[in-house]
This record gives sequence, structure tokens and C-alpha cells, in this order.
Amino acid sequence: MSEAVVDNIVAVLPPLLQTLESLSYVARNLNPPDFGRVMEIAGEPDAALQTVQPRLADWPEKFAHVKNALLAASDAALAGYAGLRAVENGQGDLVSVFRALRYAPRAQEALYPLVAQLPPVSQFFVAPELREDAALLAKLEAPANDNTGIFHERNEPGSRGGFSLYVPEYYTPDRAWPLVVALHGGSGNSRGFLWSWLRDARSRGAILIAPTATGQTWALMGGDTDTPNLNRILDEVGARWTIDSQRMLLTGMSDGGTFSYVTGLDGASRFTHLAPVAATFHPLMAEMADADRLRGLPIFITHGQQDWMFPVQTARQTQQLLSAAGANVTYRELDDLSHCYPREMNAEILQWLNQGSADGA
Repeated sequence: MSEAVVDNIVAVLPPLLQTLESLSYVARNLNPPDFGRVMEIAGEPDAALQTVQPRLADWPEKFAHVKNALLAASDAALAGYAGLRAVENGQGDLVSVFRALRYAPRAQEALYPLVAQLPPVSQFFVAPELREDAALLAKLEAPANDNTGIFHERNEPGSRGGFSLYVPEYYTPDRAWPLVVALHGGSGNSRGFLWSWLRDARSRGAILIAPTATGQTWALMGGDTDTPNLNRILDEVGARWTIDSQRMLLTGMSDGGTFSYVTGLDGASRFTHLAPVAATFHPLMAEMADADRLRGLPIFITHGQQDWMFPVQTARQTQQLLSAAGANVTYRELDDLSHCYPREMNAEILQWLNQGSADGA
């Protein structure tokens, strides 16, 4: 690269990556009464990004792909922060906050193609505690293997029933790989929810599927069109990549977590582990579940004490009900978590999955 292009990248990347981290901080710590305090802690990295973004103009044509990726990521990150600032200034509500936070995964999707060219971008998509892991870094620095990376199958924004997929770039078919199937929340889309798990799947070596519900949310009542669709997706992915049939995790946030119970407790389910997050659970689910399926089934429940949508008492009762029914339940209650996705739990969930069973703690 030319010296001028390198200088521009060096100027733009730090505030861009910091703005994305700050958006992630807001998403993780969002609790309506604390919004102002959370925004104050998140700071103003967007101001620095706005200052340097003009340096993304007038690059040589041969570097257009780098410029365009950085520009798209910056535009999305700034749009997200602008939406948050509007609510902070009294223009908008909680729905506006969620709408603003949807720009964060769009920015990450735009940025990810640069992992092979820009080491700071690659490092951003590594779990922080593994950024000094020499063996992992060597694998990530090597050329990507065939049939790896990010794929979107009939999963454009606004579509239903498709899926997004991530296969680690160092994947090889000579061994079986753990599978994570992550279900988005109500009215969401998996193309965005993929990024809740991608950093950990990339860092710890798991194939990741993020399906989109066939309806506006998962089939929690009435006819179930989602379970057949999940099985179709499993068939498609299993035909192309080597999946460990003993390490197939179904997880999800909010409605996605609730649906992981609905479909995962069925006797015909192919998933070996369930990990609902911020989900609700009706006692009838335990009564209607297949008794043989429940016996010894590893289930990892994560819930926040501050959850304003599904009170934490529901999760505590769920732990008791499922344990009494014979499931092997691990329960994690986070005192600072509202109705948000706690990305920091992914590492523990993957460790639990790779151990083969929950510890019951």
C-alpha cells in the first residue's frame, strides 16, 4: 500500500473500532432507567470518527475495496451513534434505541472482509482474552481454506426463513467440529444476530448457524414451521461441513431462547445441548416435554437480575422445574444484566459444550 493510504488507515481504524466497541457496550448494558449513564460511560468515540472519516475519500482505485469497506463500516457506526444521541436528547424511545443498535452488526459485516489484510481488524474479531494466543493467531494469519468464512443463504434483510453461516477460516474436514445454532430475538433477523457469536466461533473453533424465523418471531404458539426449517438447515450444512453430532448446541435470545426450549425439548430434536438466554418458560413445557429427552439433557440457562421483559423469577423457577424433571441444568444469573445479550457468556457456554455435559452448578 502507498504511504498515504497506510496513514489514512492508521487514522481511521482506532476511532472506528472504538465506536463499534462502544456500541457493543451500550447493547450489553442497555437498561431503560440507566440509558443516560450507559451513554456517558460509552463516551464519544463517534466524534473522533467523524473527524477522520473524510480521509476515506480520493484513494487510488486499486485500494477501493479497502476504502469502501471502511467507509461502509464508518457510515453504519456513525448512524448507530446518531440514533442513540437522538434518544439521549429526548427524541425517540426504547424502540428507537434498538433500531439504532441494528447498525452495529451492519458495520461489522462491512468490516469483516478486511480481516485478511488488516491485522487490527482481525484482532477486533478475536475474543479479547485470546488476542495473545500465538497458536490461534498463526491459524488466523494463514490463508483461508476453501469453503470457509461467512455465507448468507436466502437471508437478505427483511426476508424470513433463511440463515447466515460462519465456518472458521482454518476449518478442515478431517475432524468433527462443534456446532452453534443461535436464534435471534422476536422480530429480529439472524443476519445481525450472527455477530453476537462470530468472534467466539472464530476464536474457539465452532461452526455457527444463525437462522431467521419463518414468521415475524419464532413459532411459540400455533403451527410450528420453524422446527422443520431448522432441520432443513441442519441437513444443508451437515452435507457440506463435518459436524460433531455430540456437540450440537441450540441457543437463543429472548423469543429465540424460548423457542430453543419449545423445539429442543422435543424427543426428536437433534440438538445435544440447549442454552437459552433471557428466555421465558411455561411450566406446561416441562410437563409436555419428552421424559426420556429431558433425562440428563445438558441445559445452560443465562438470565439477568435486571430483566424487565421476563423477570428473573421465571428463570429461577425454570431451573427448578427442569432439574426436577431430570435435566442437567447449569444456571448463571447476572446481576448487572437487563434484557440484553451477554456476549461475555459465549466462552463459558462453548467450554461447557466442549466438555460434553453441564456441571450442574
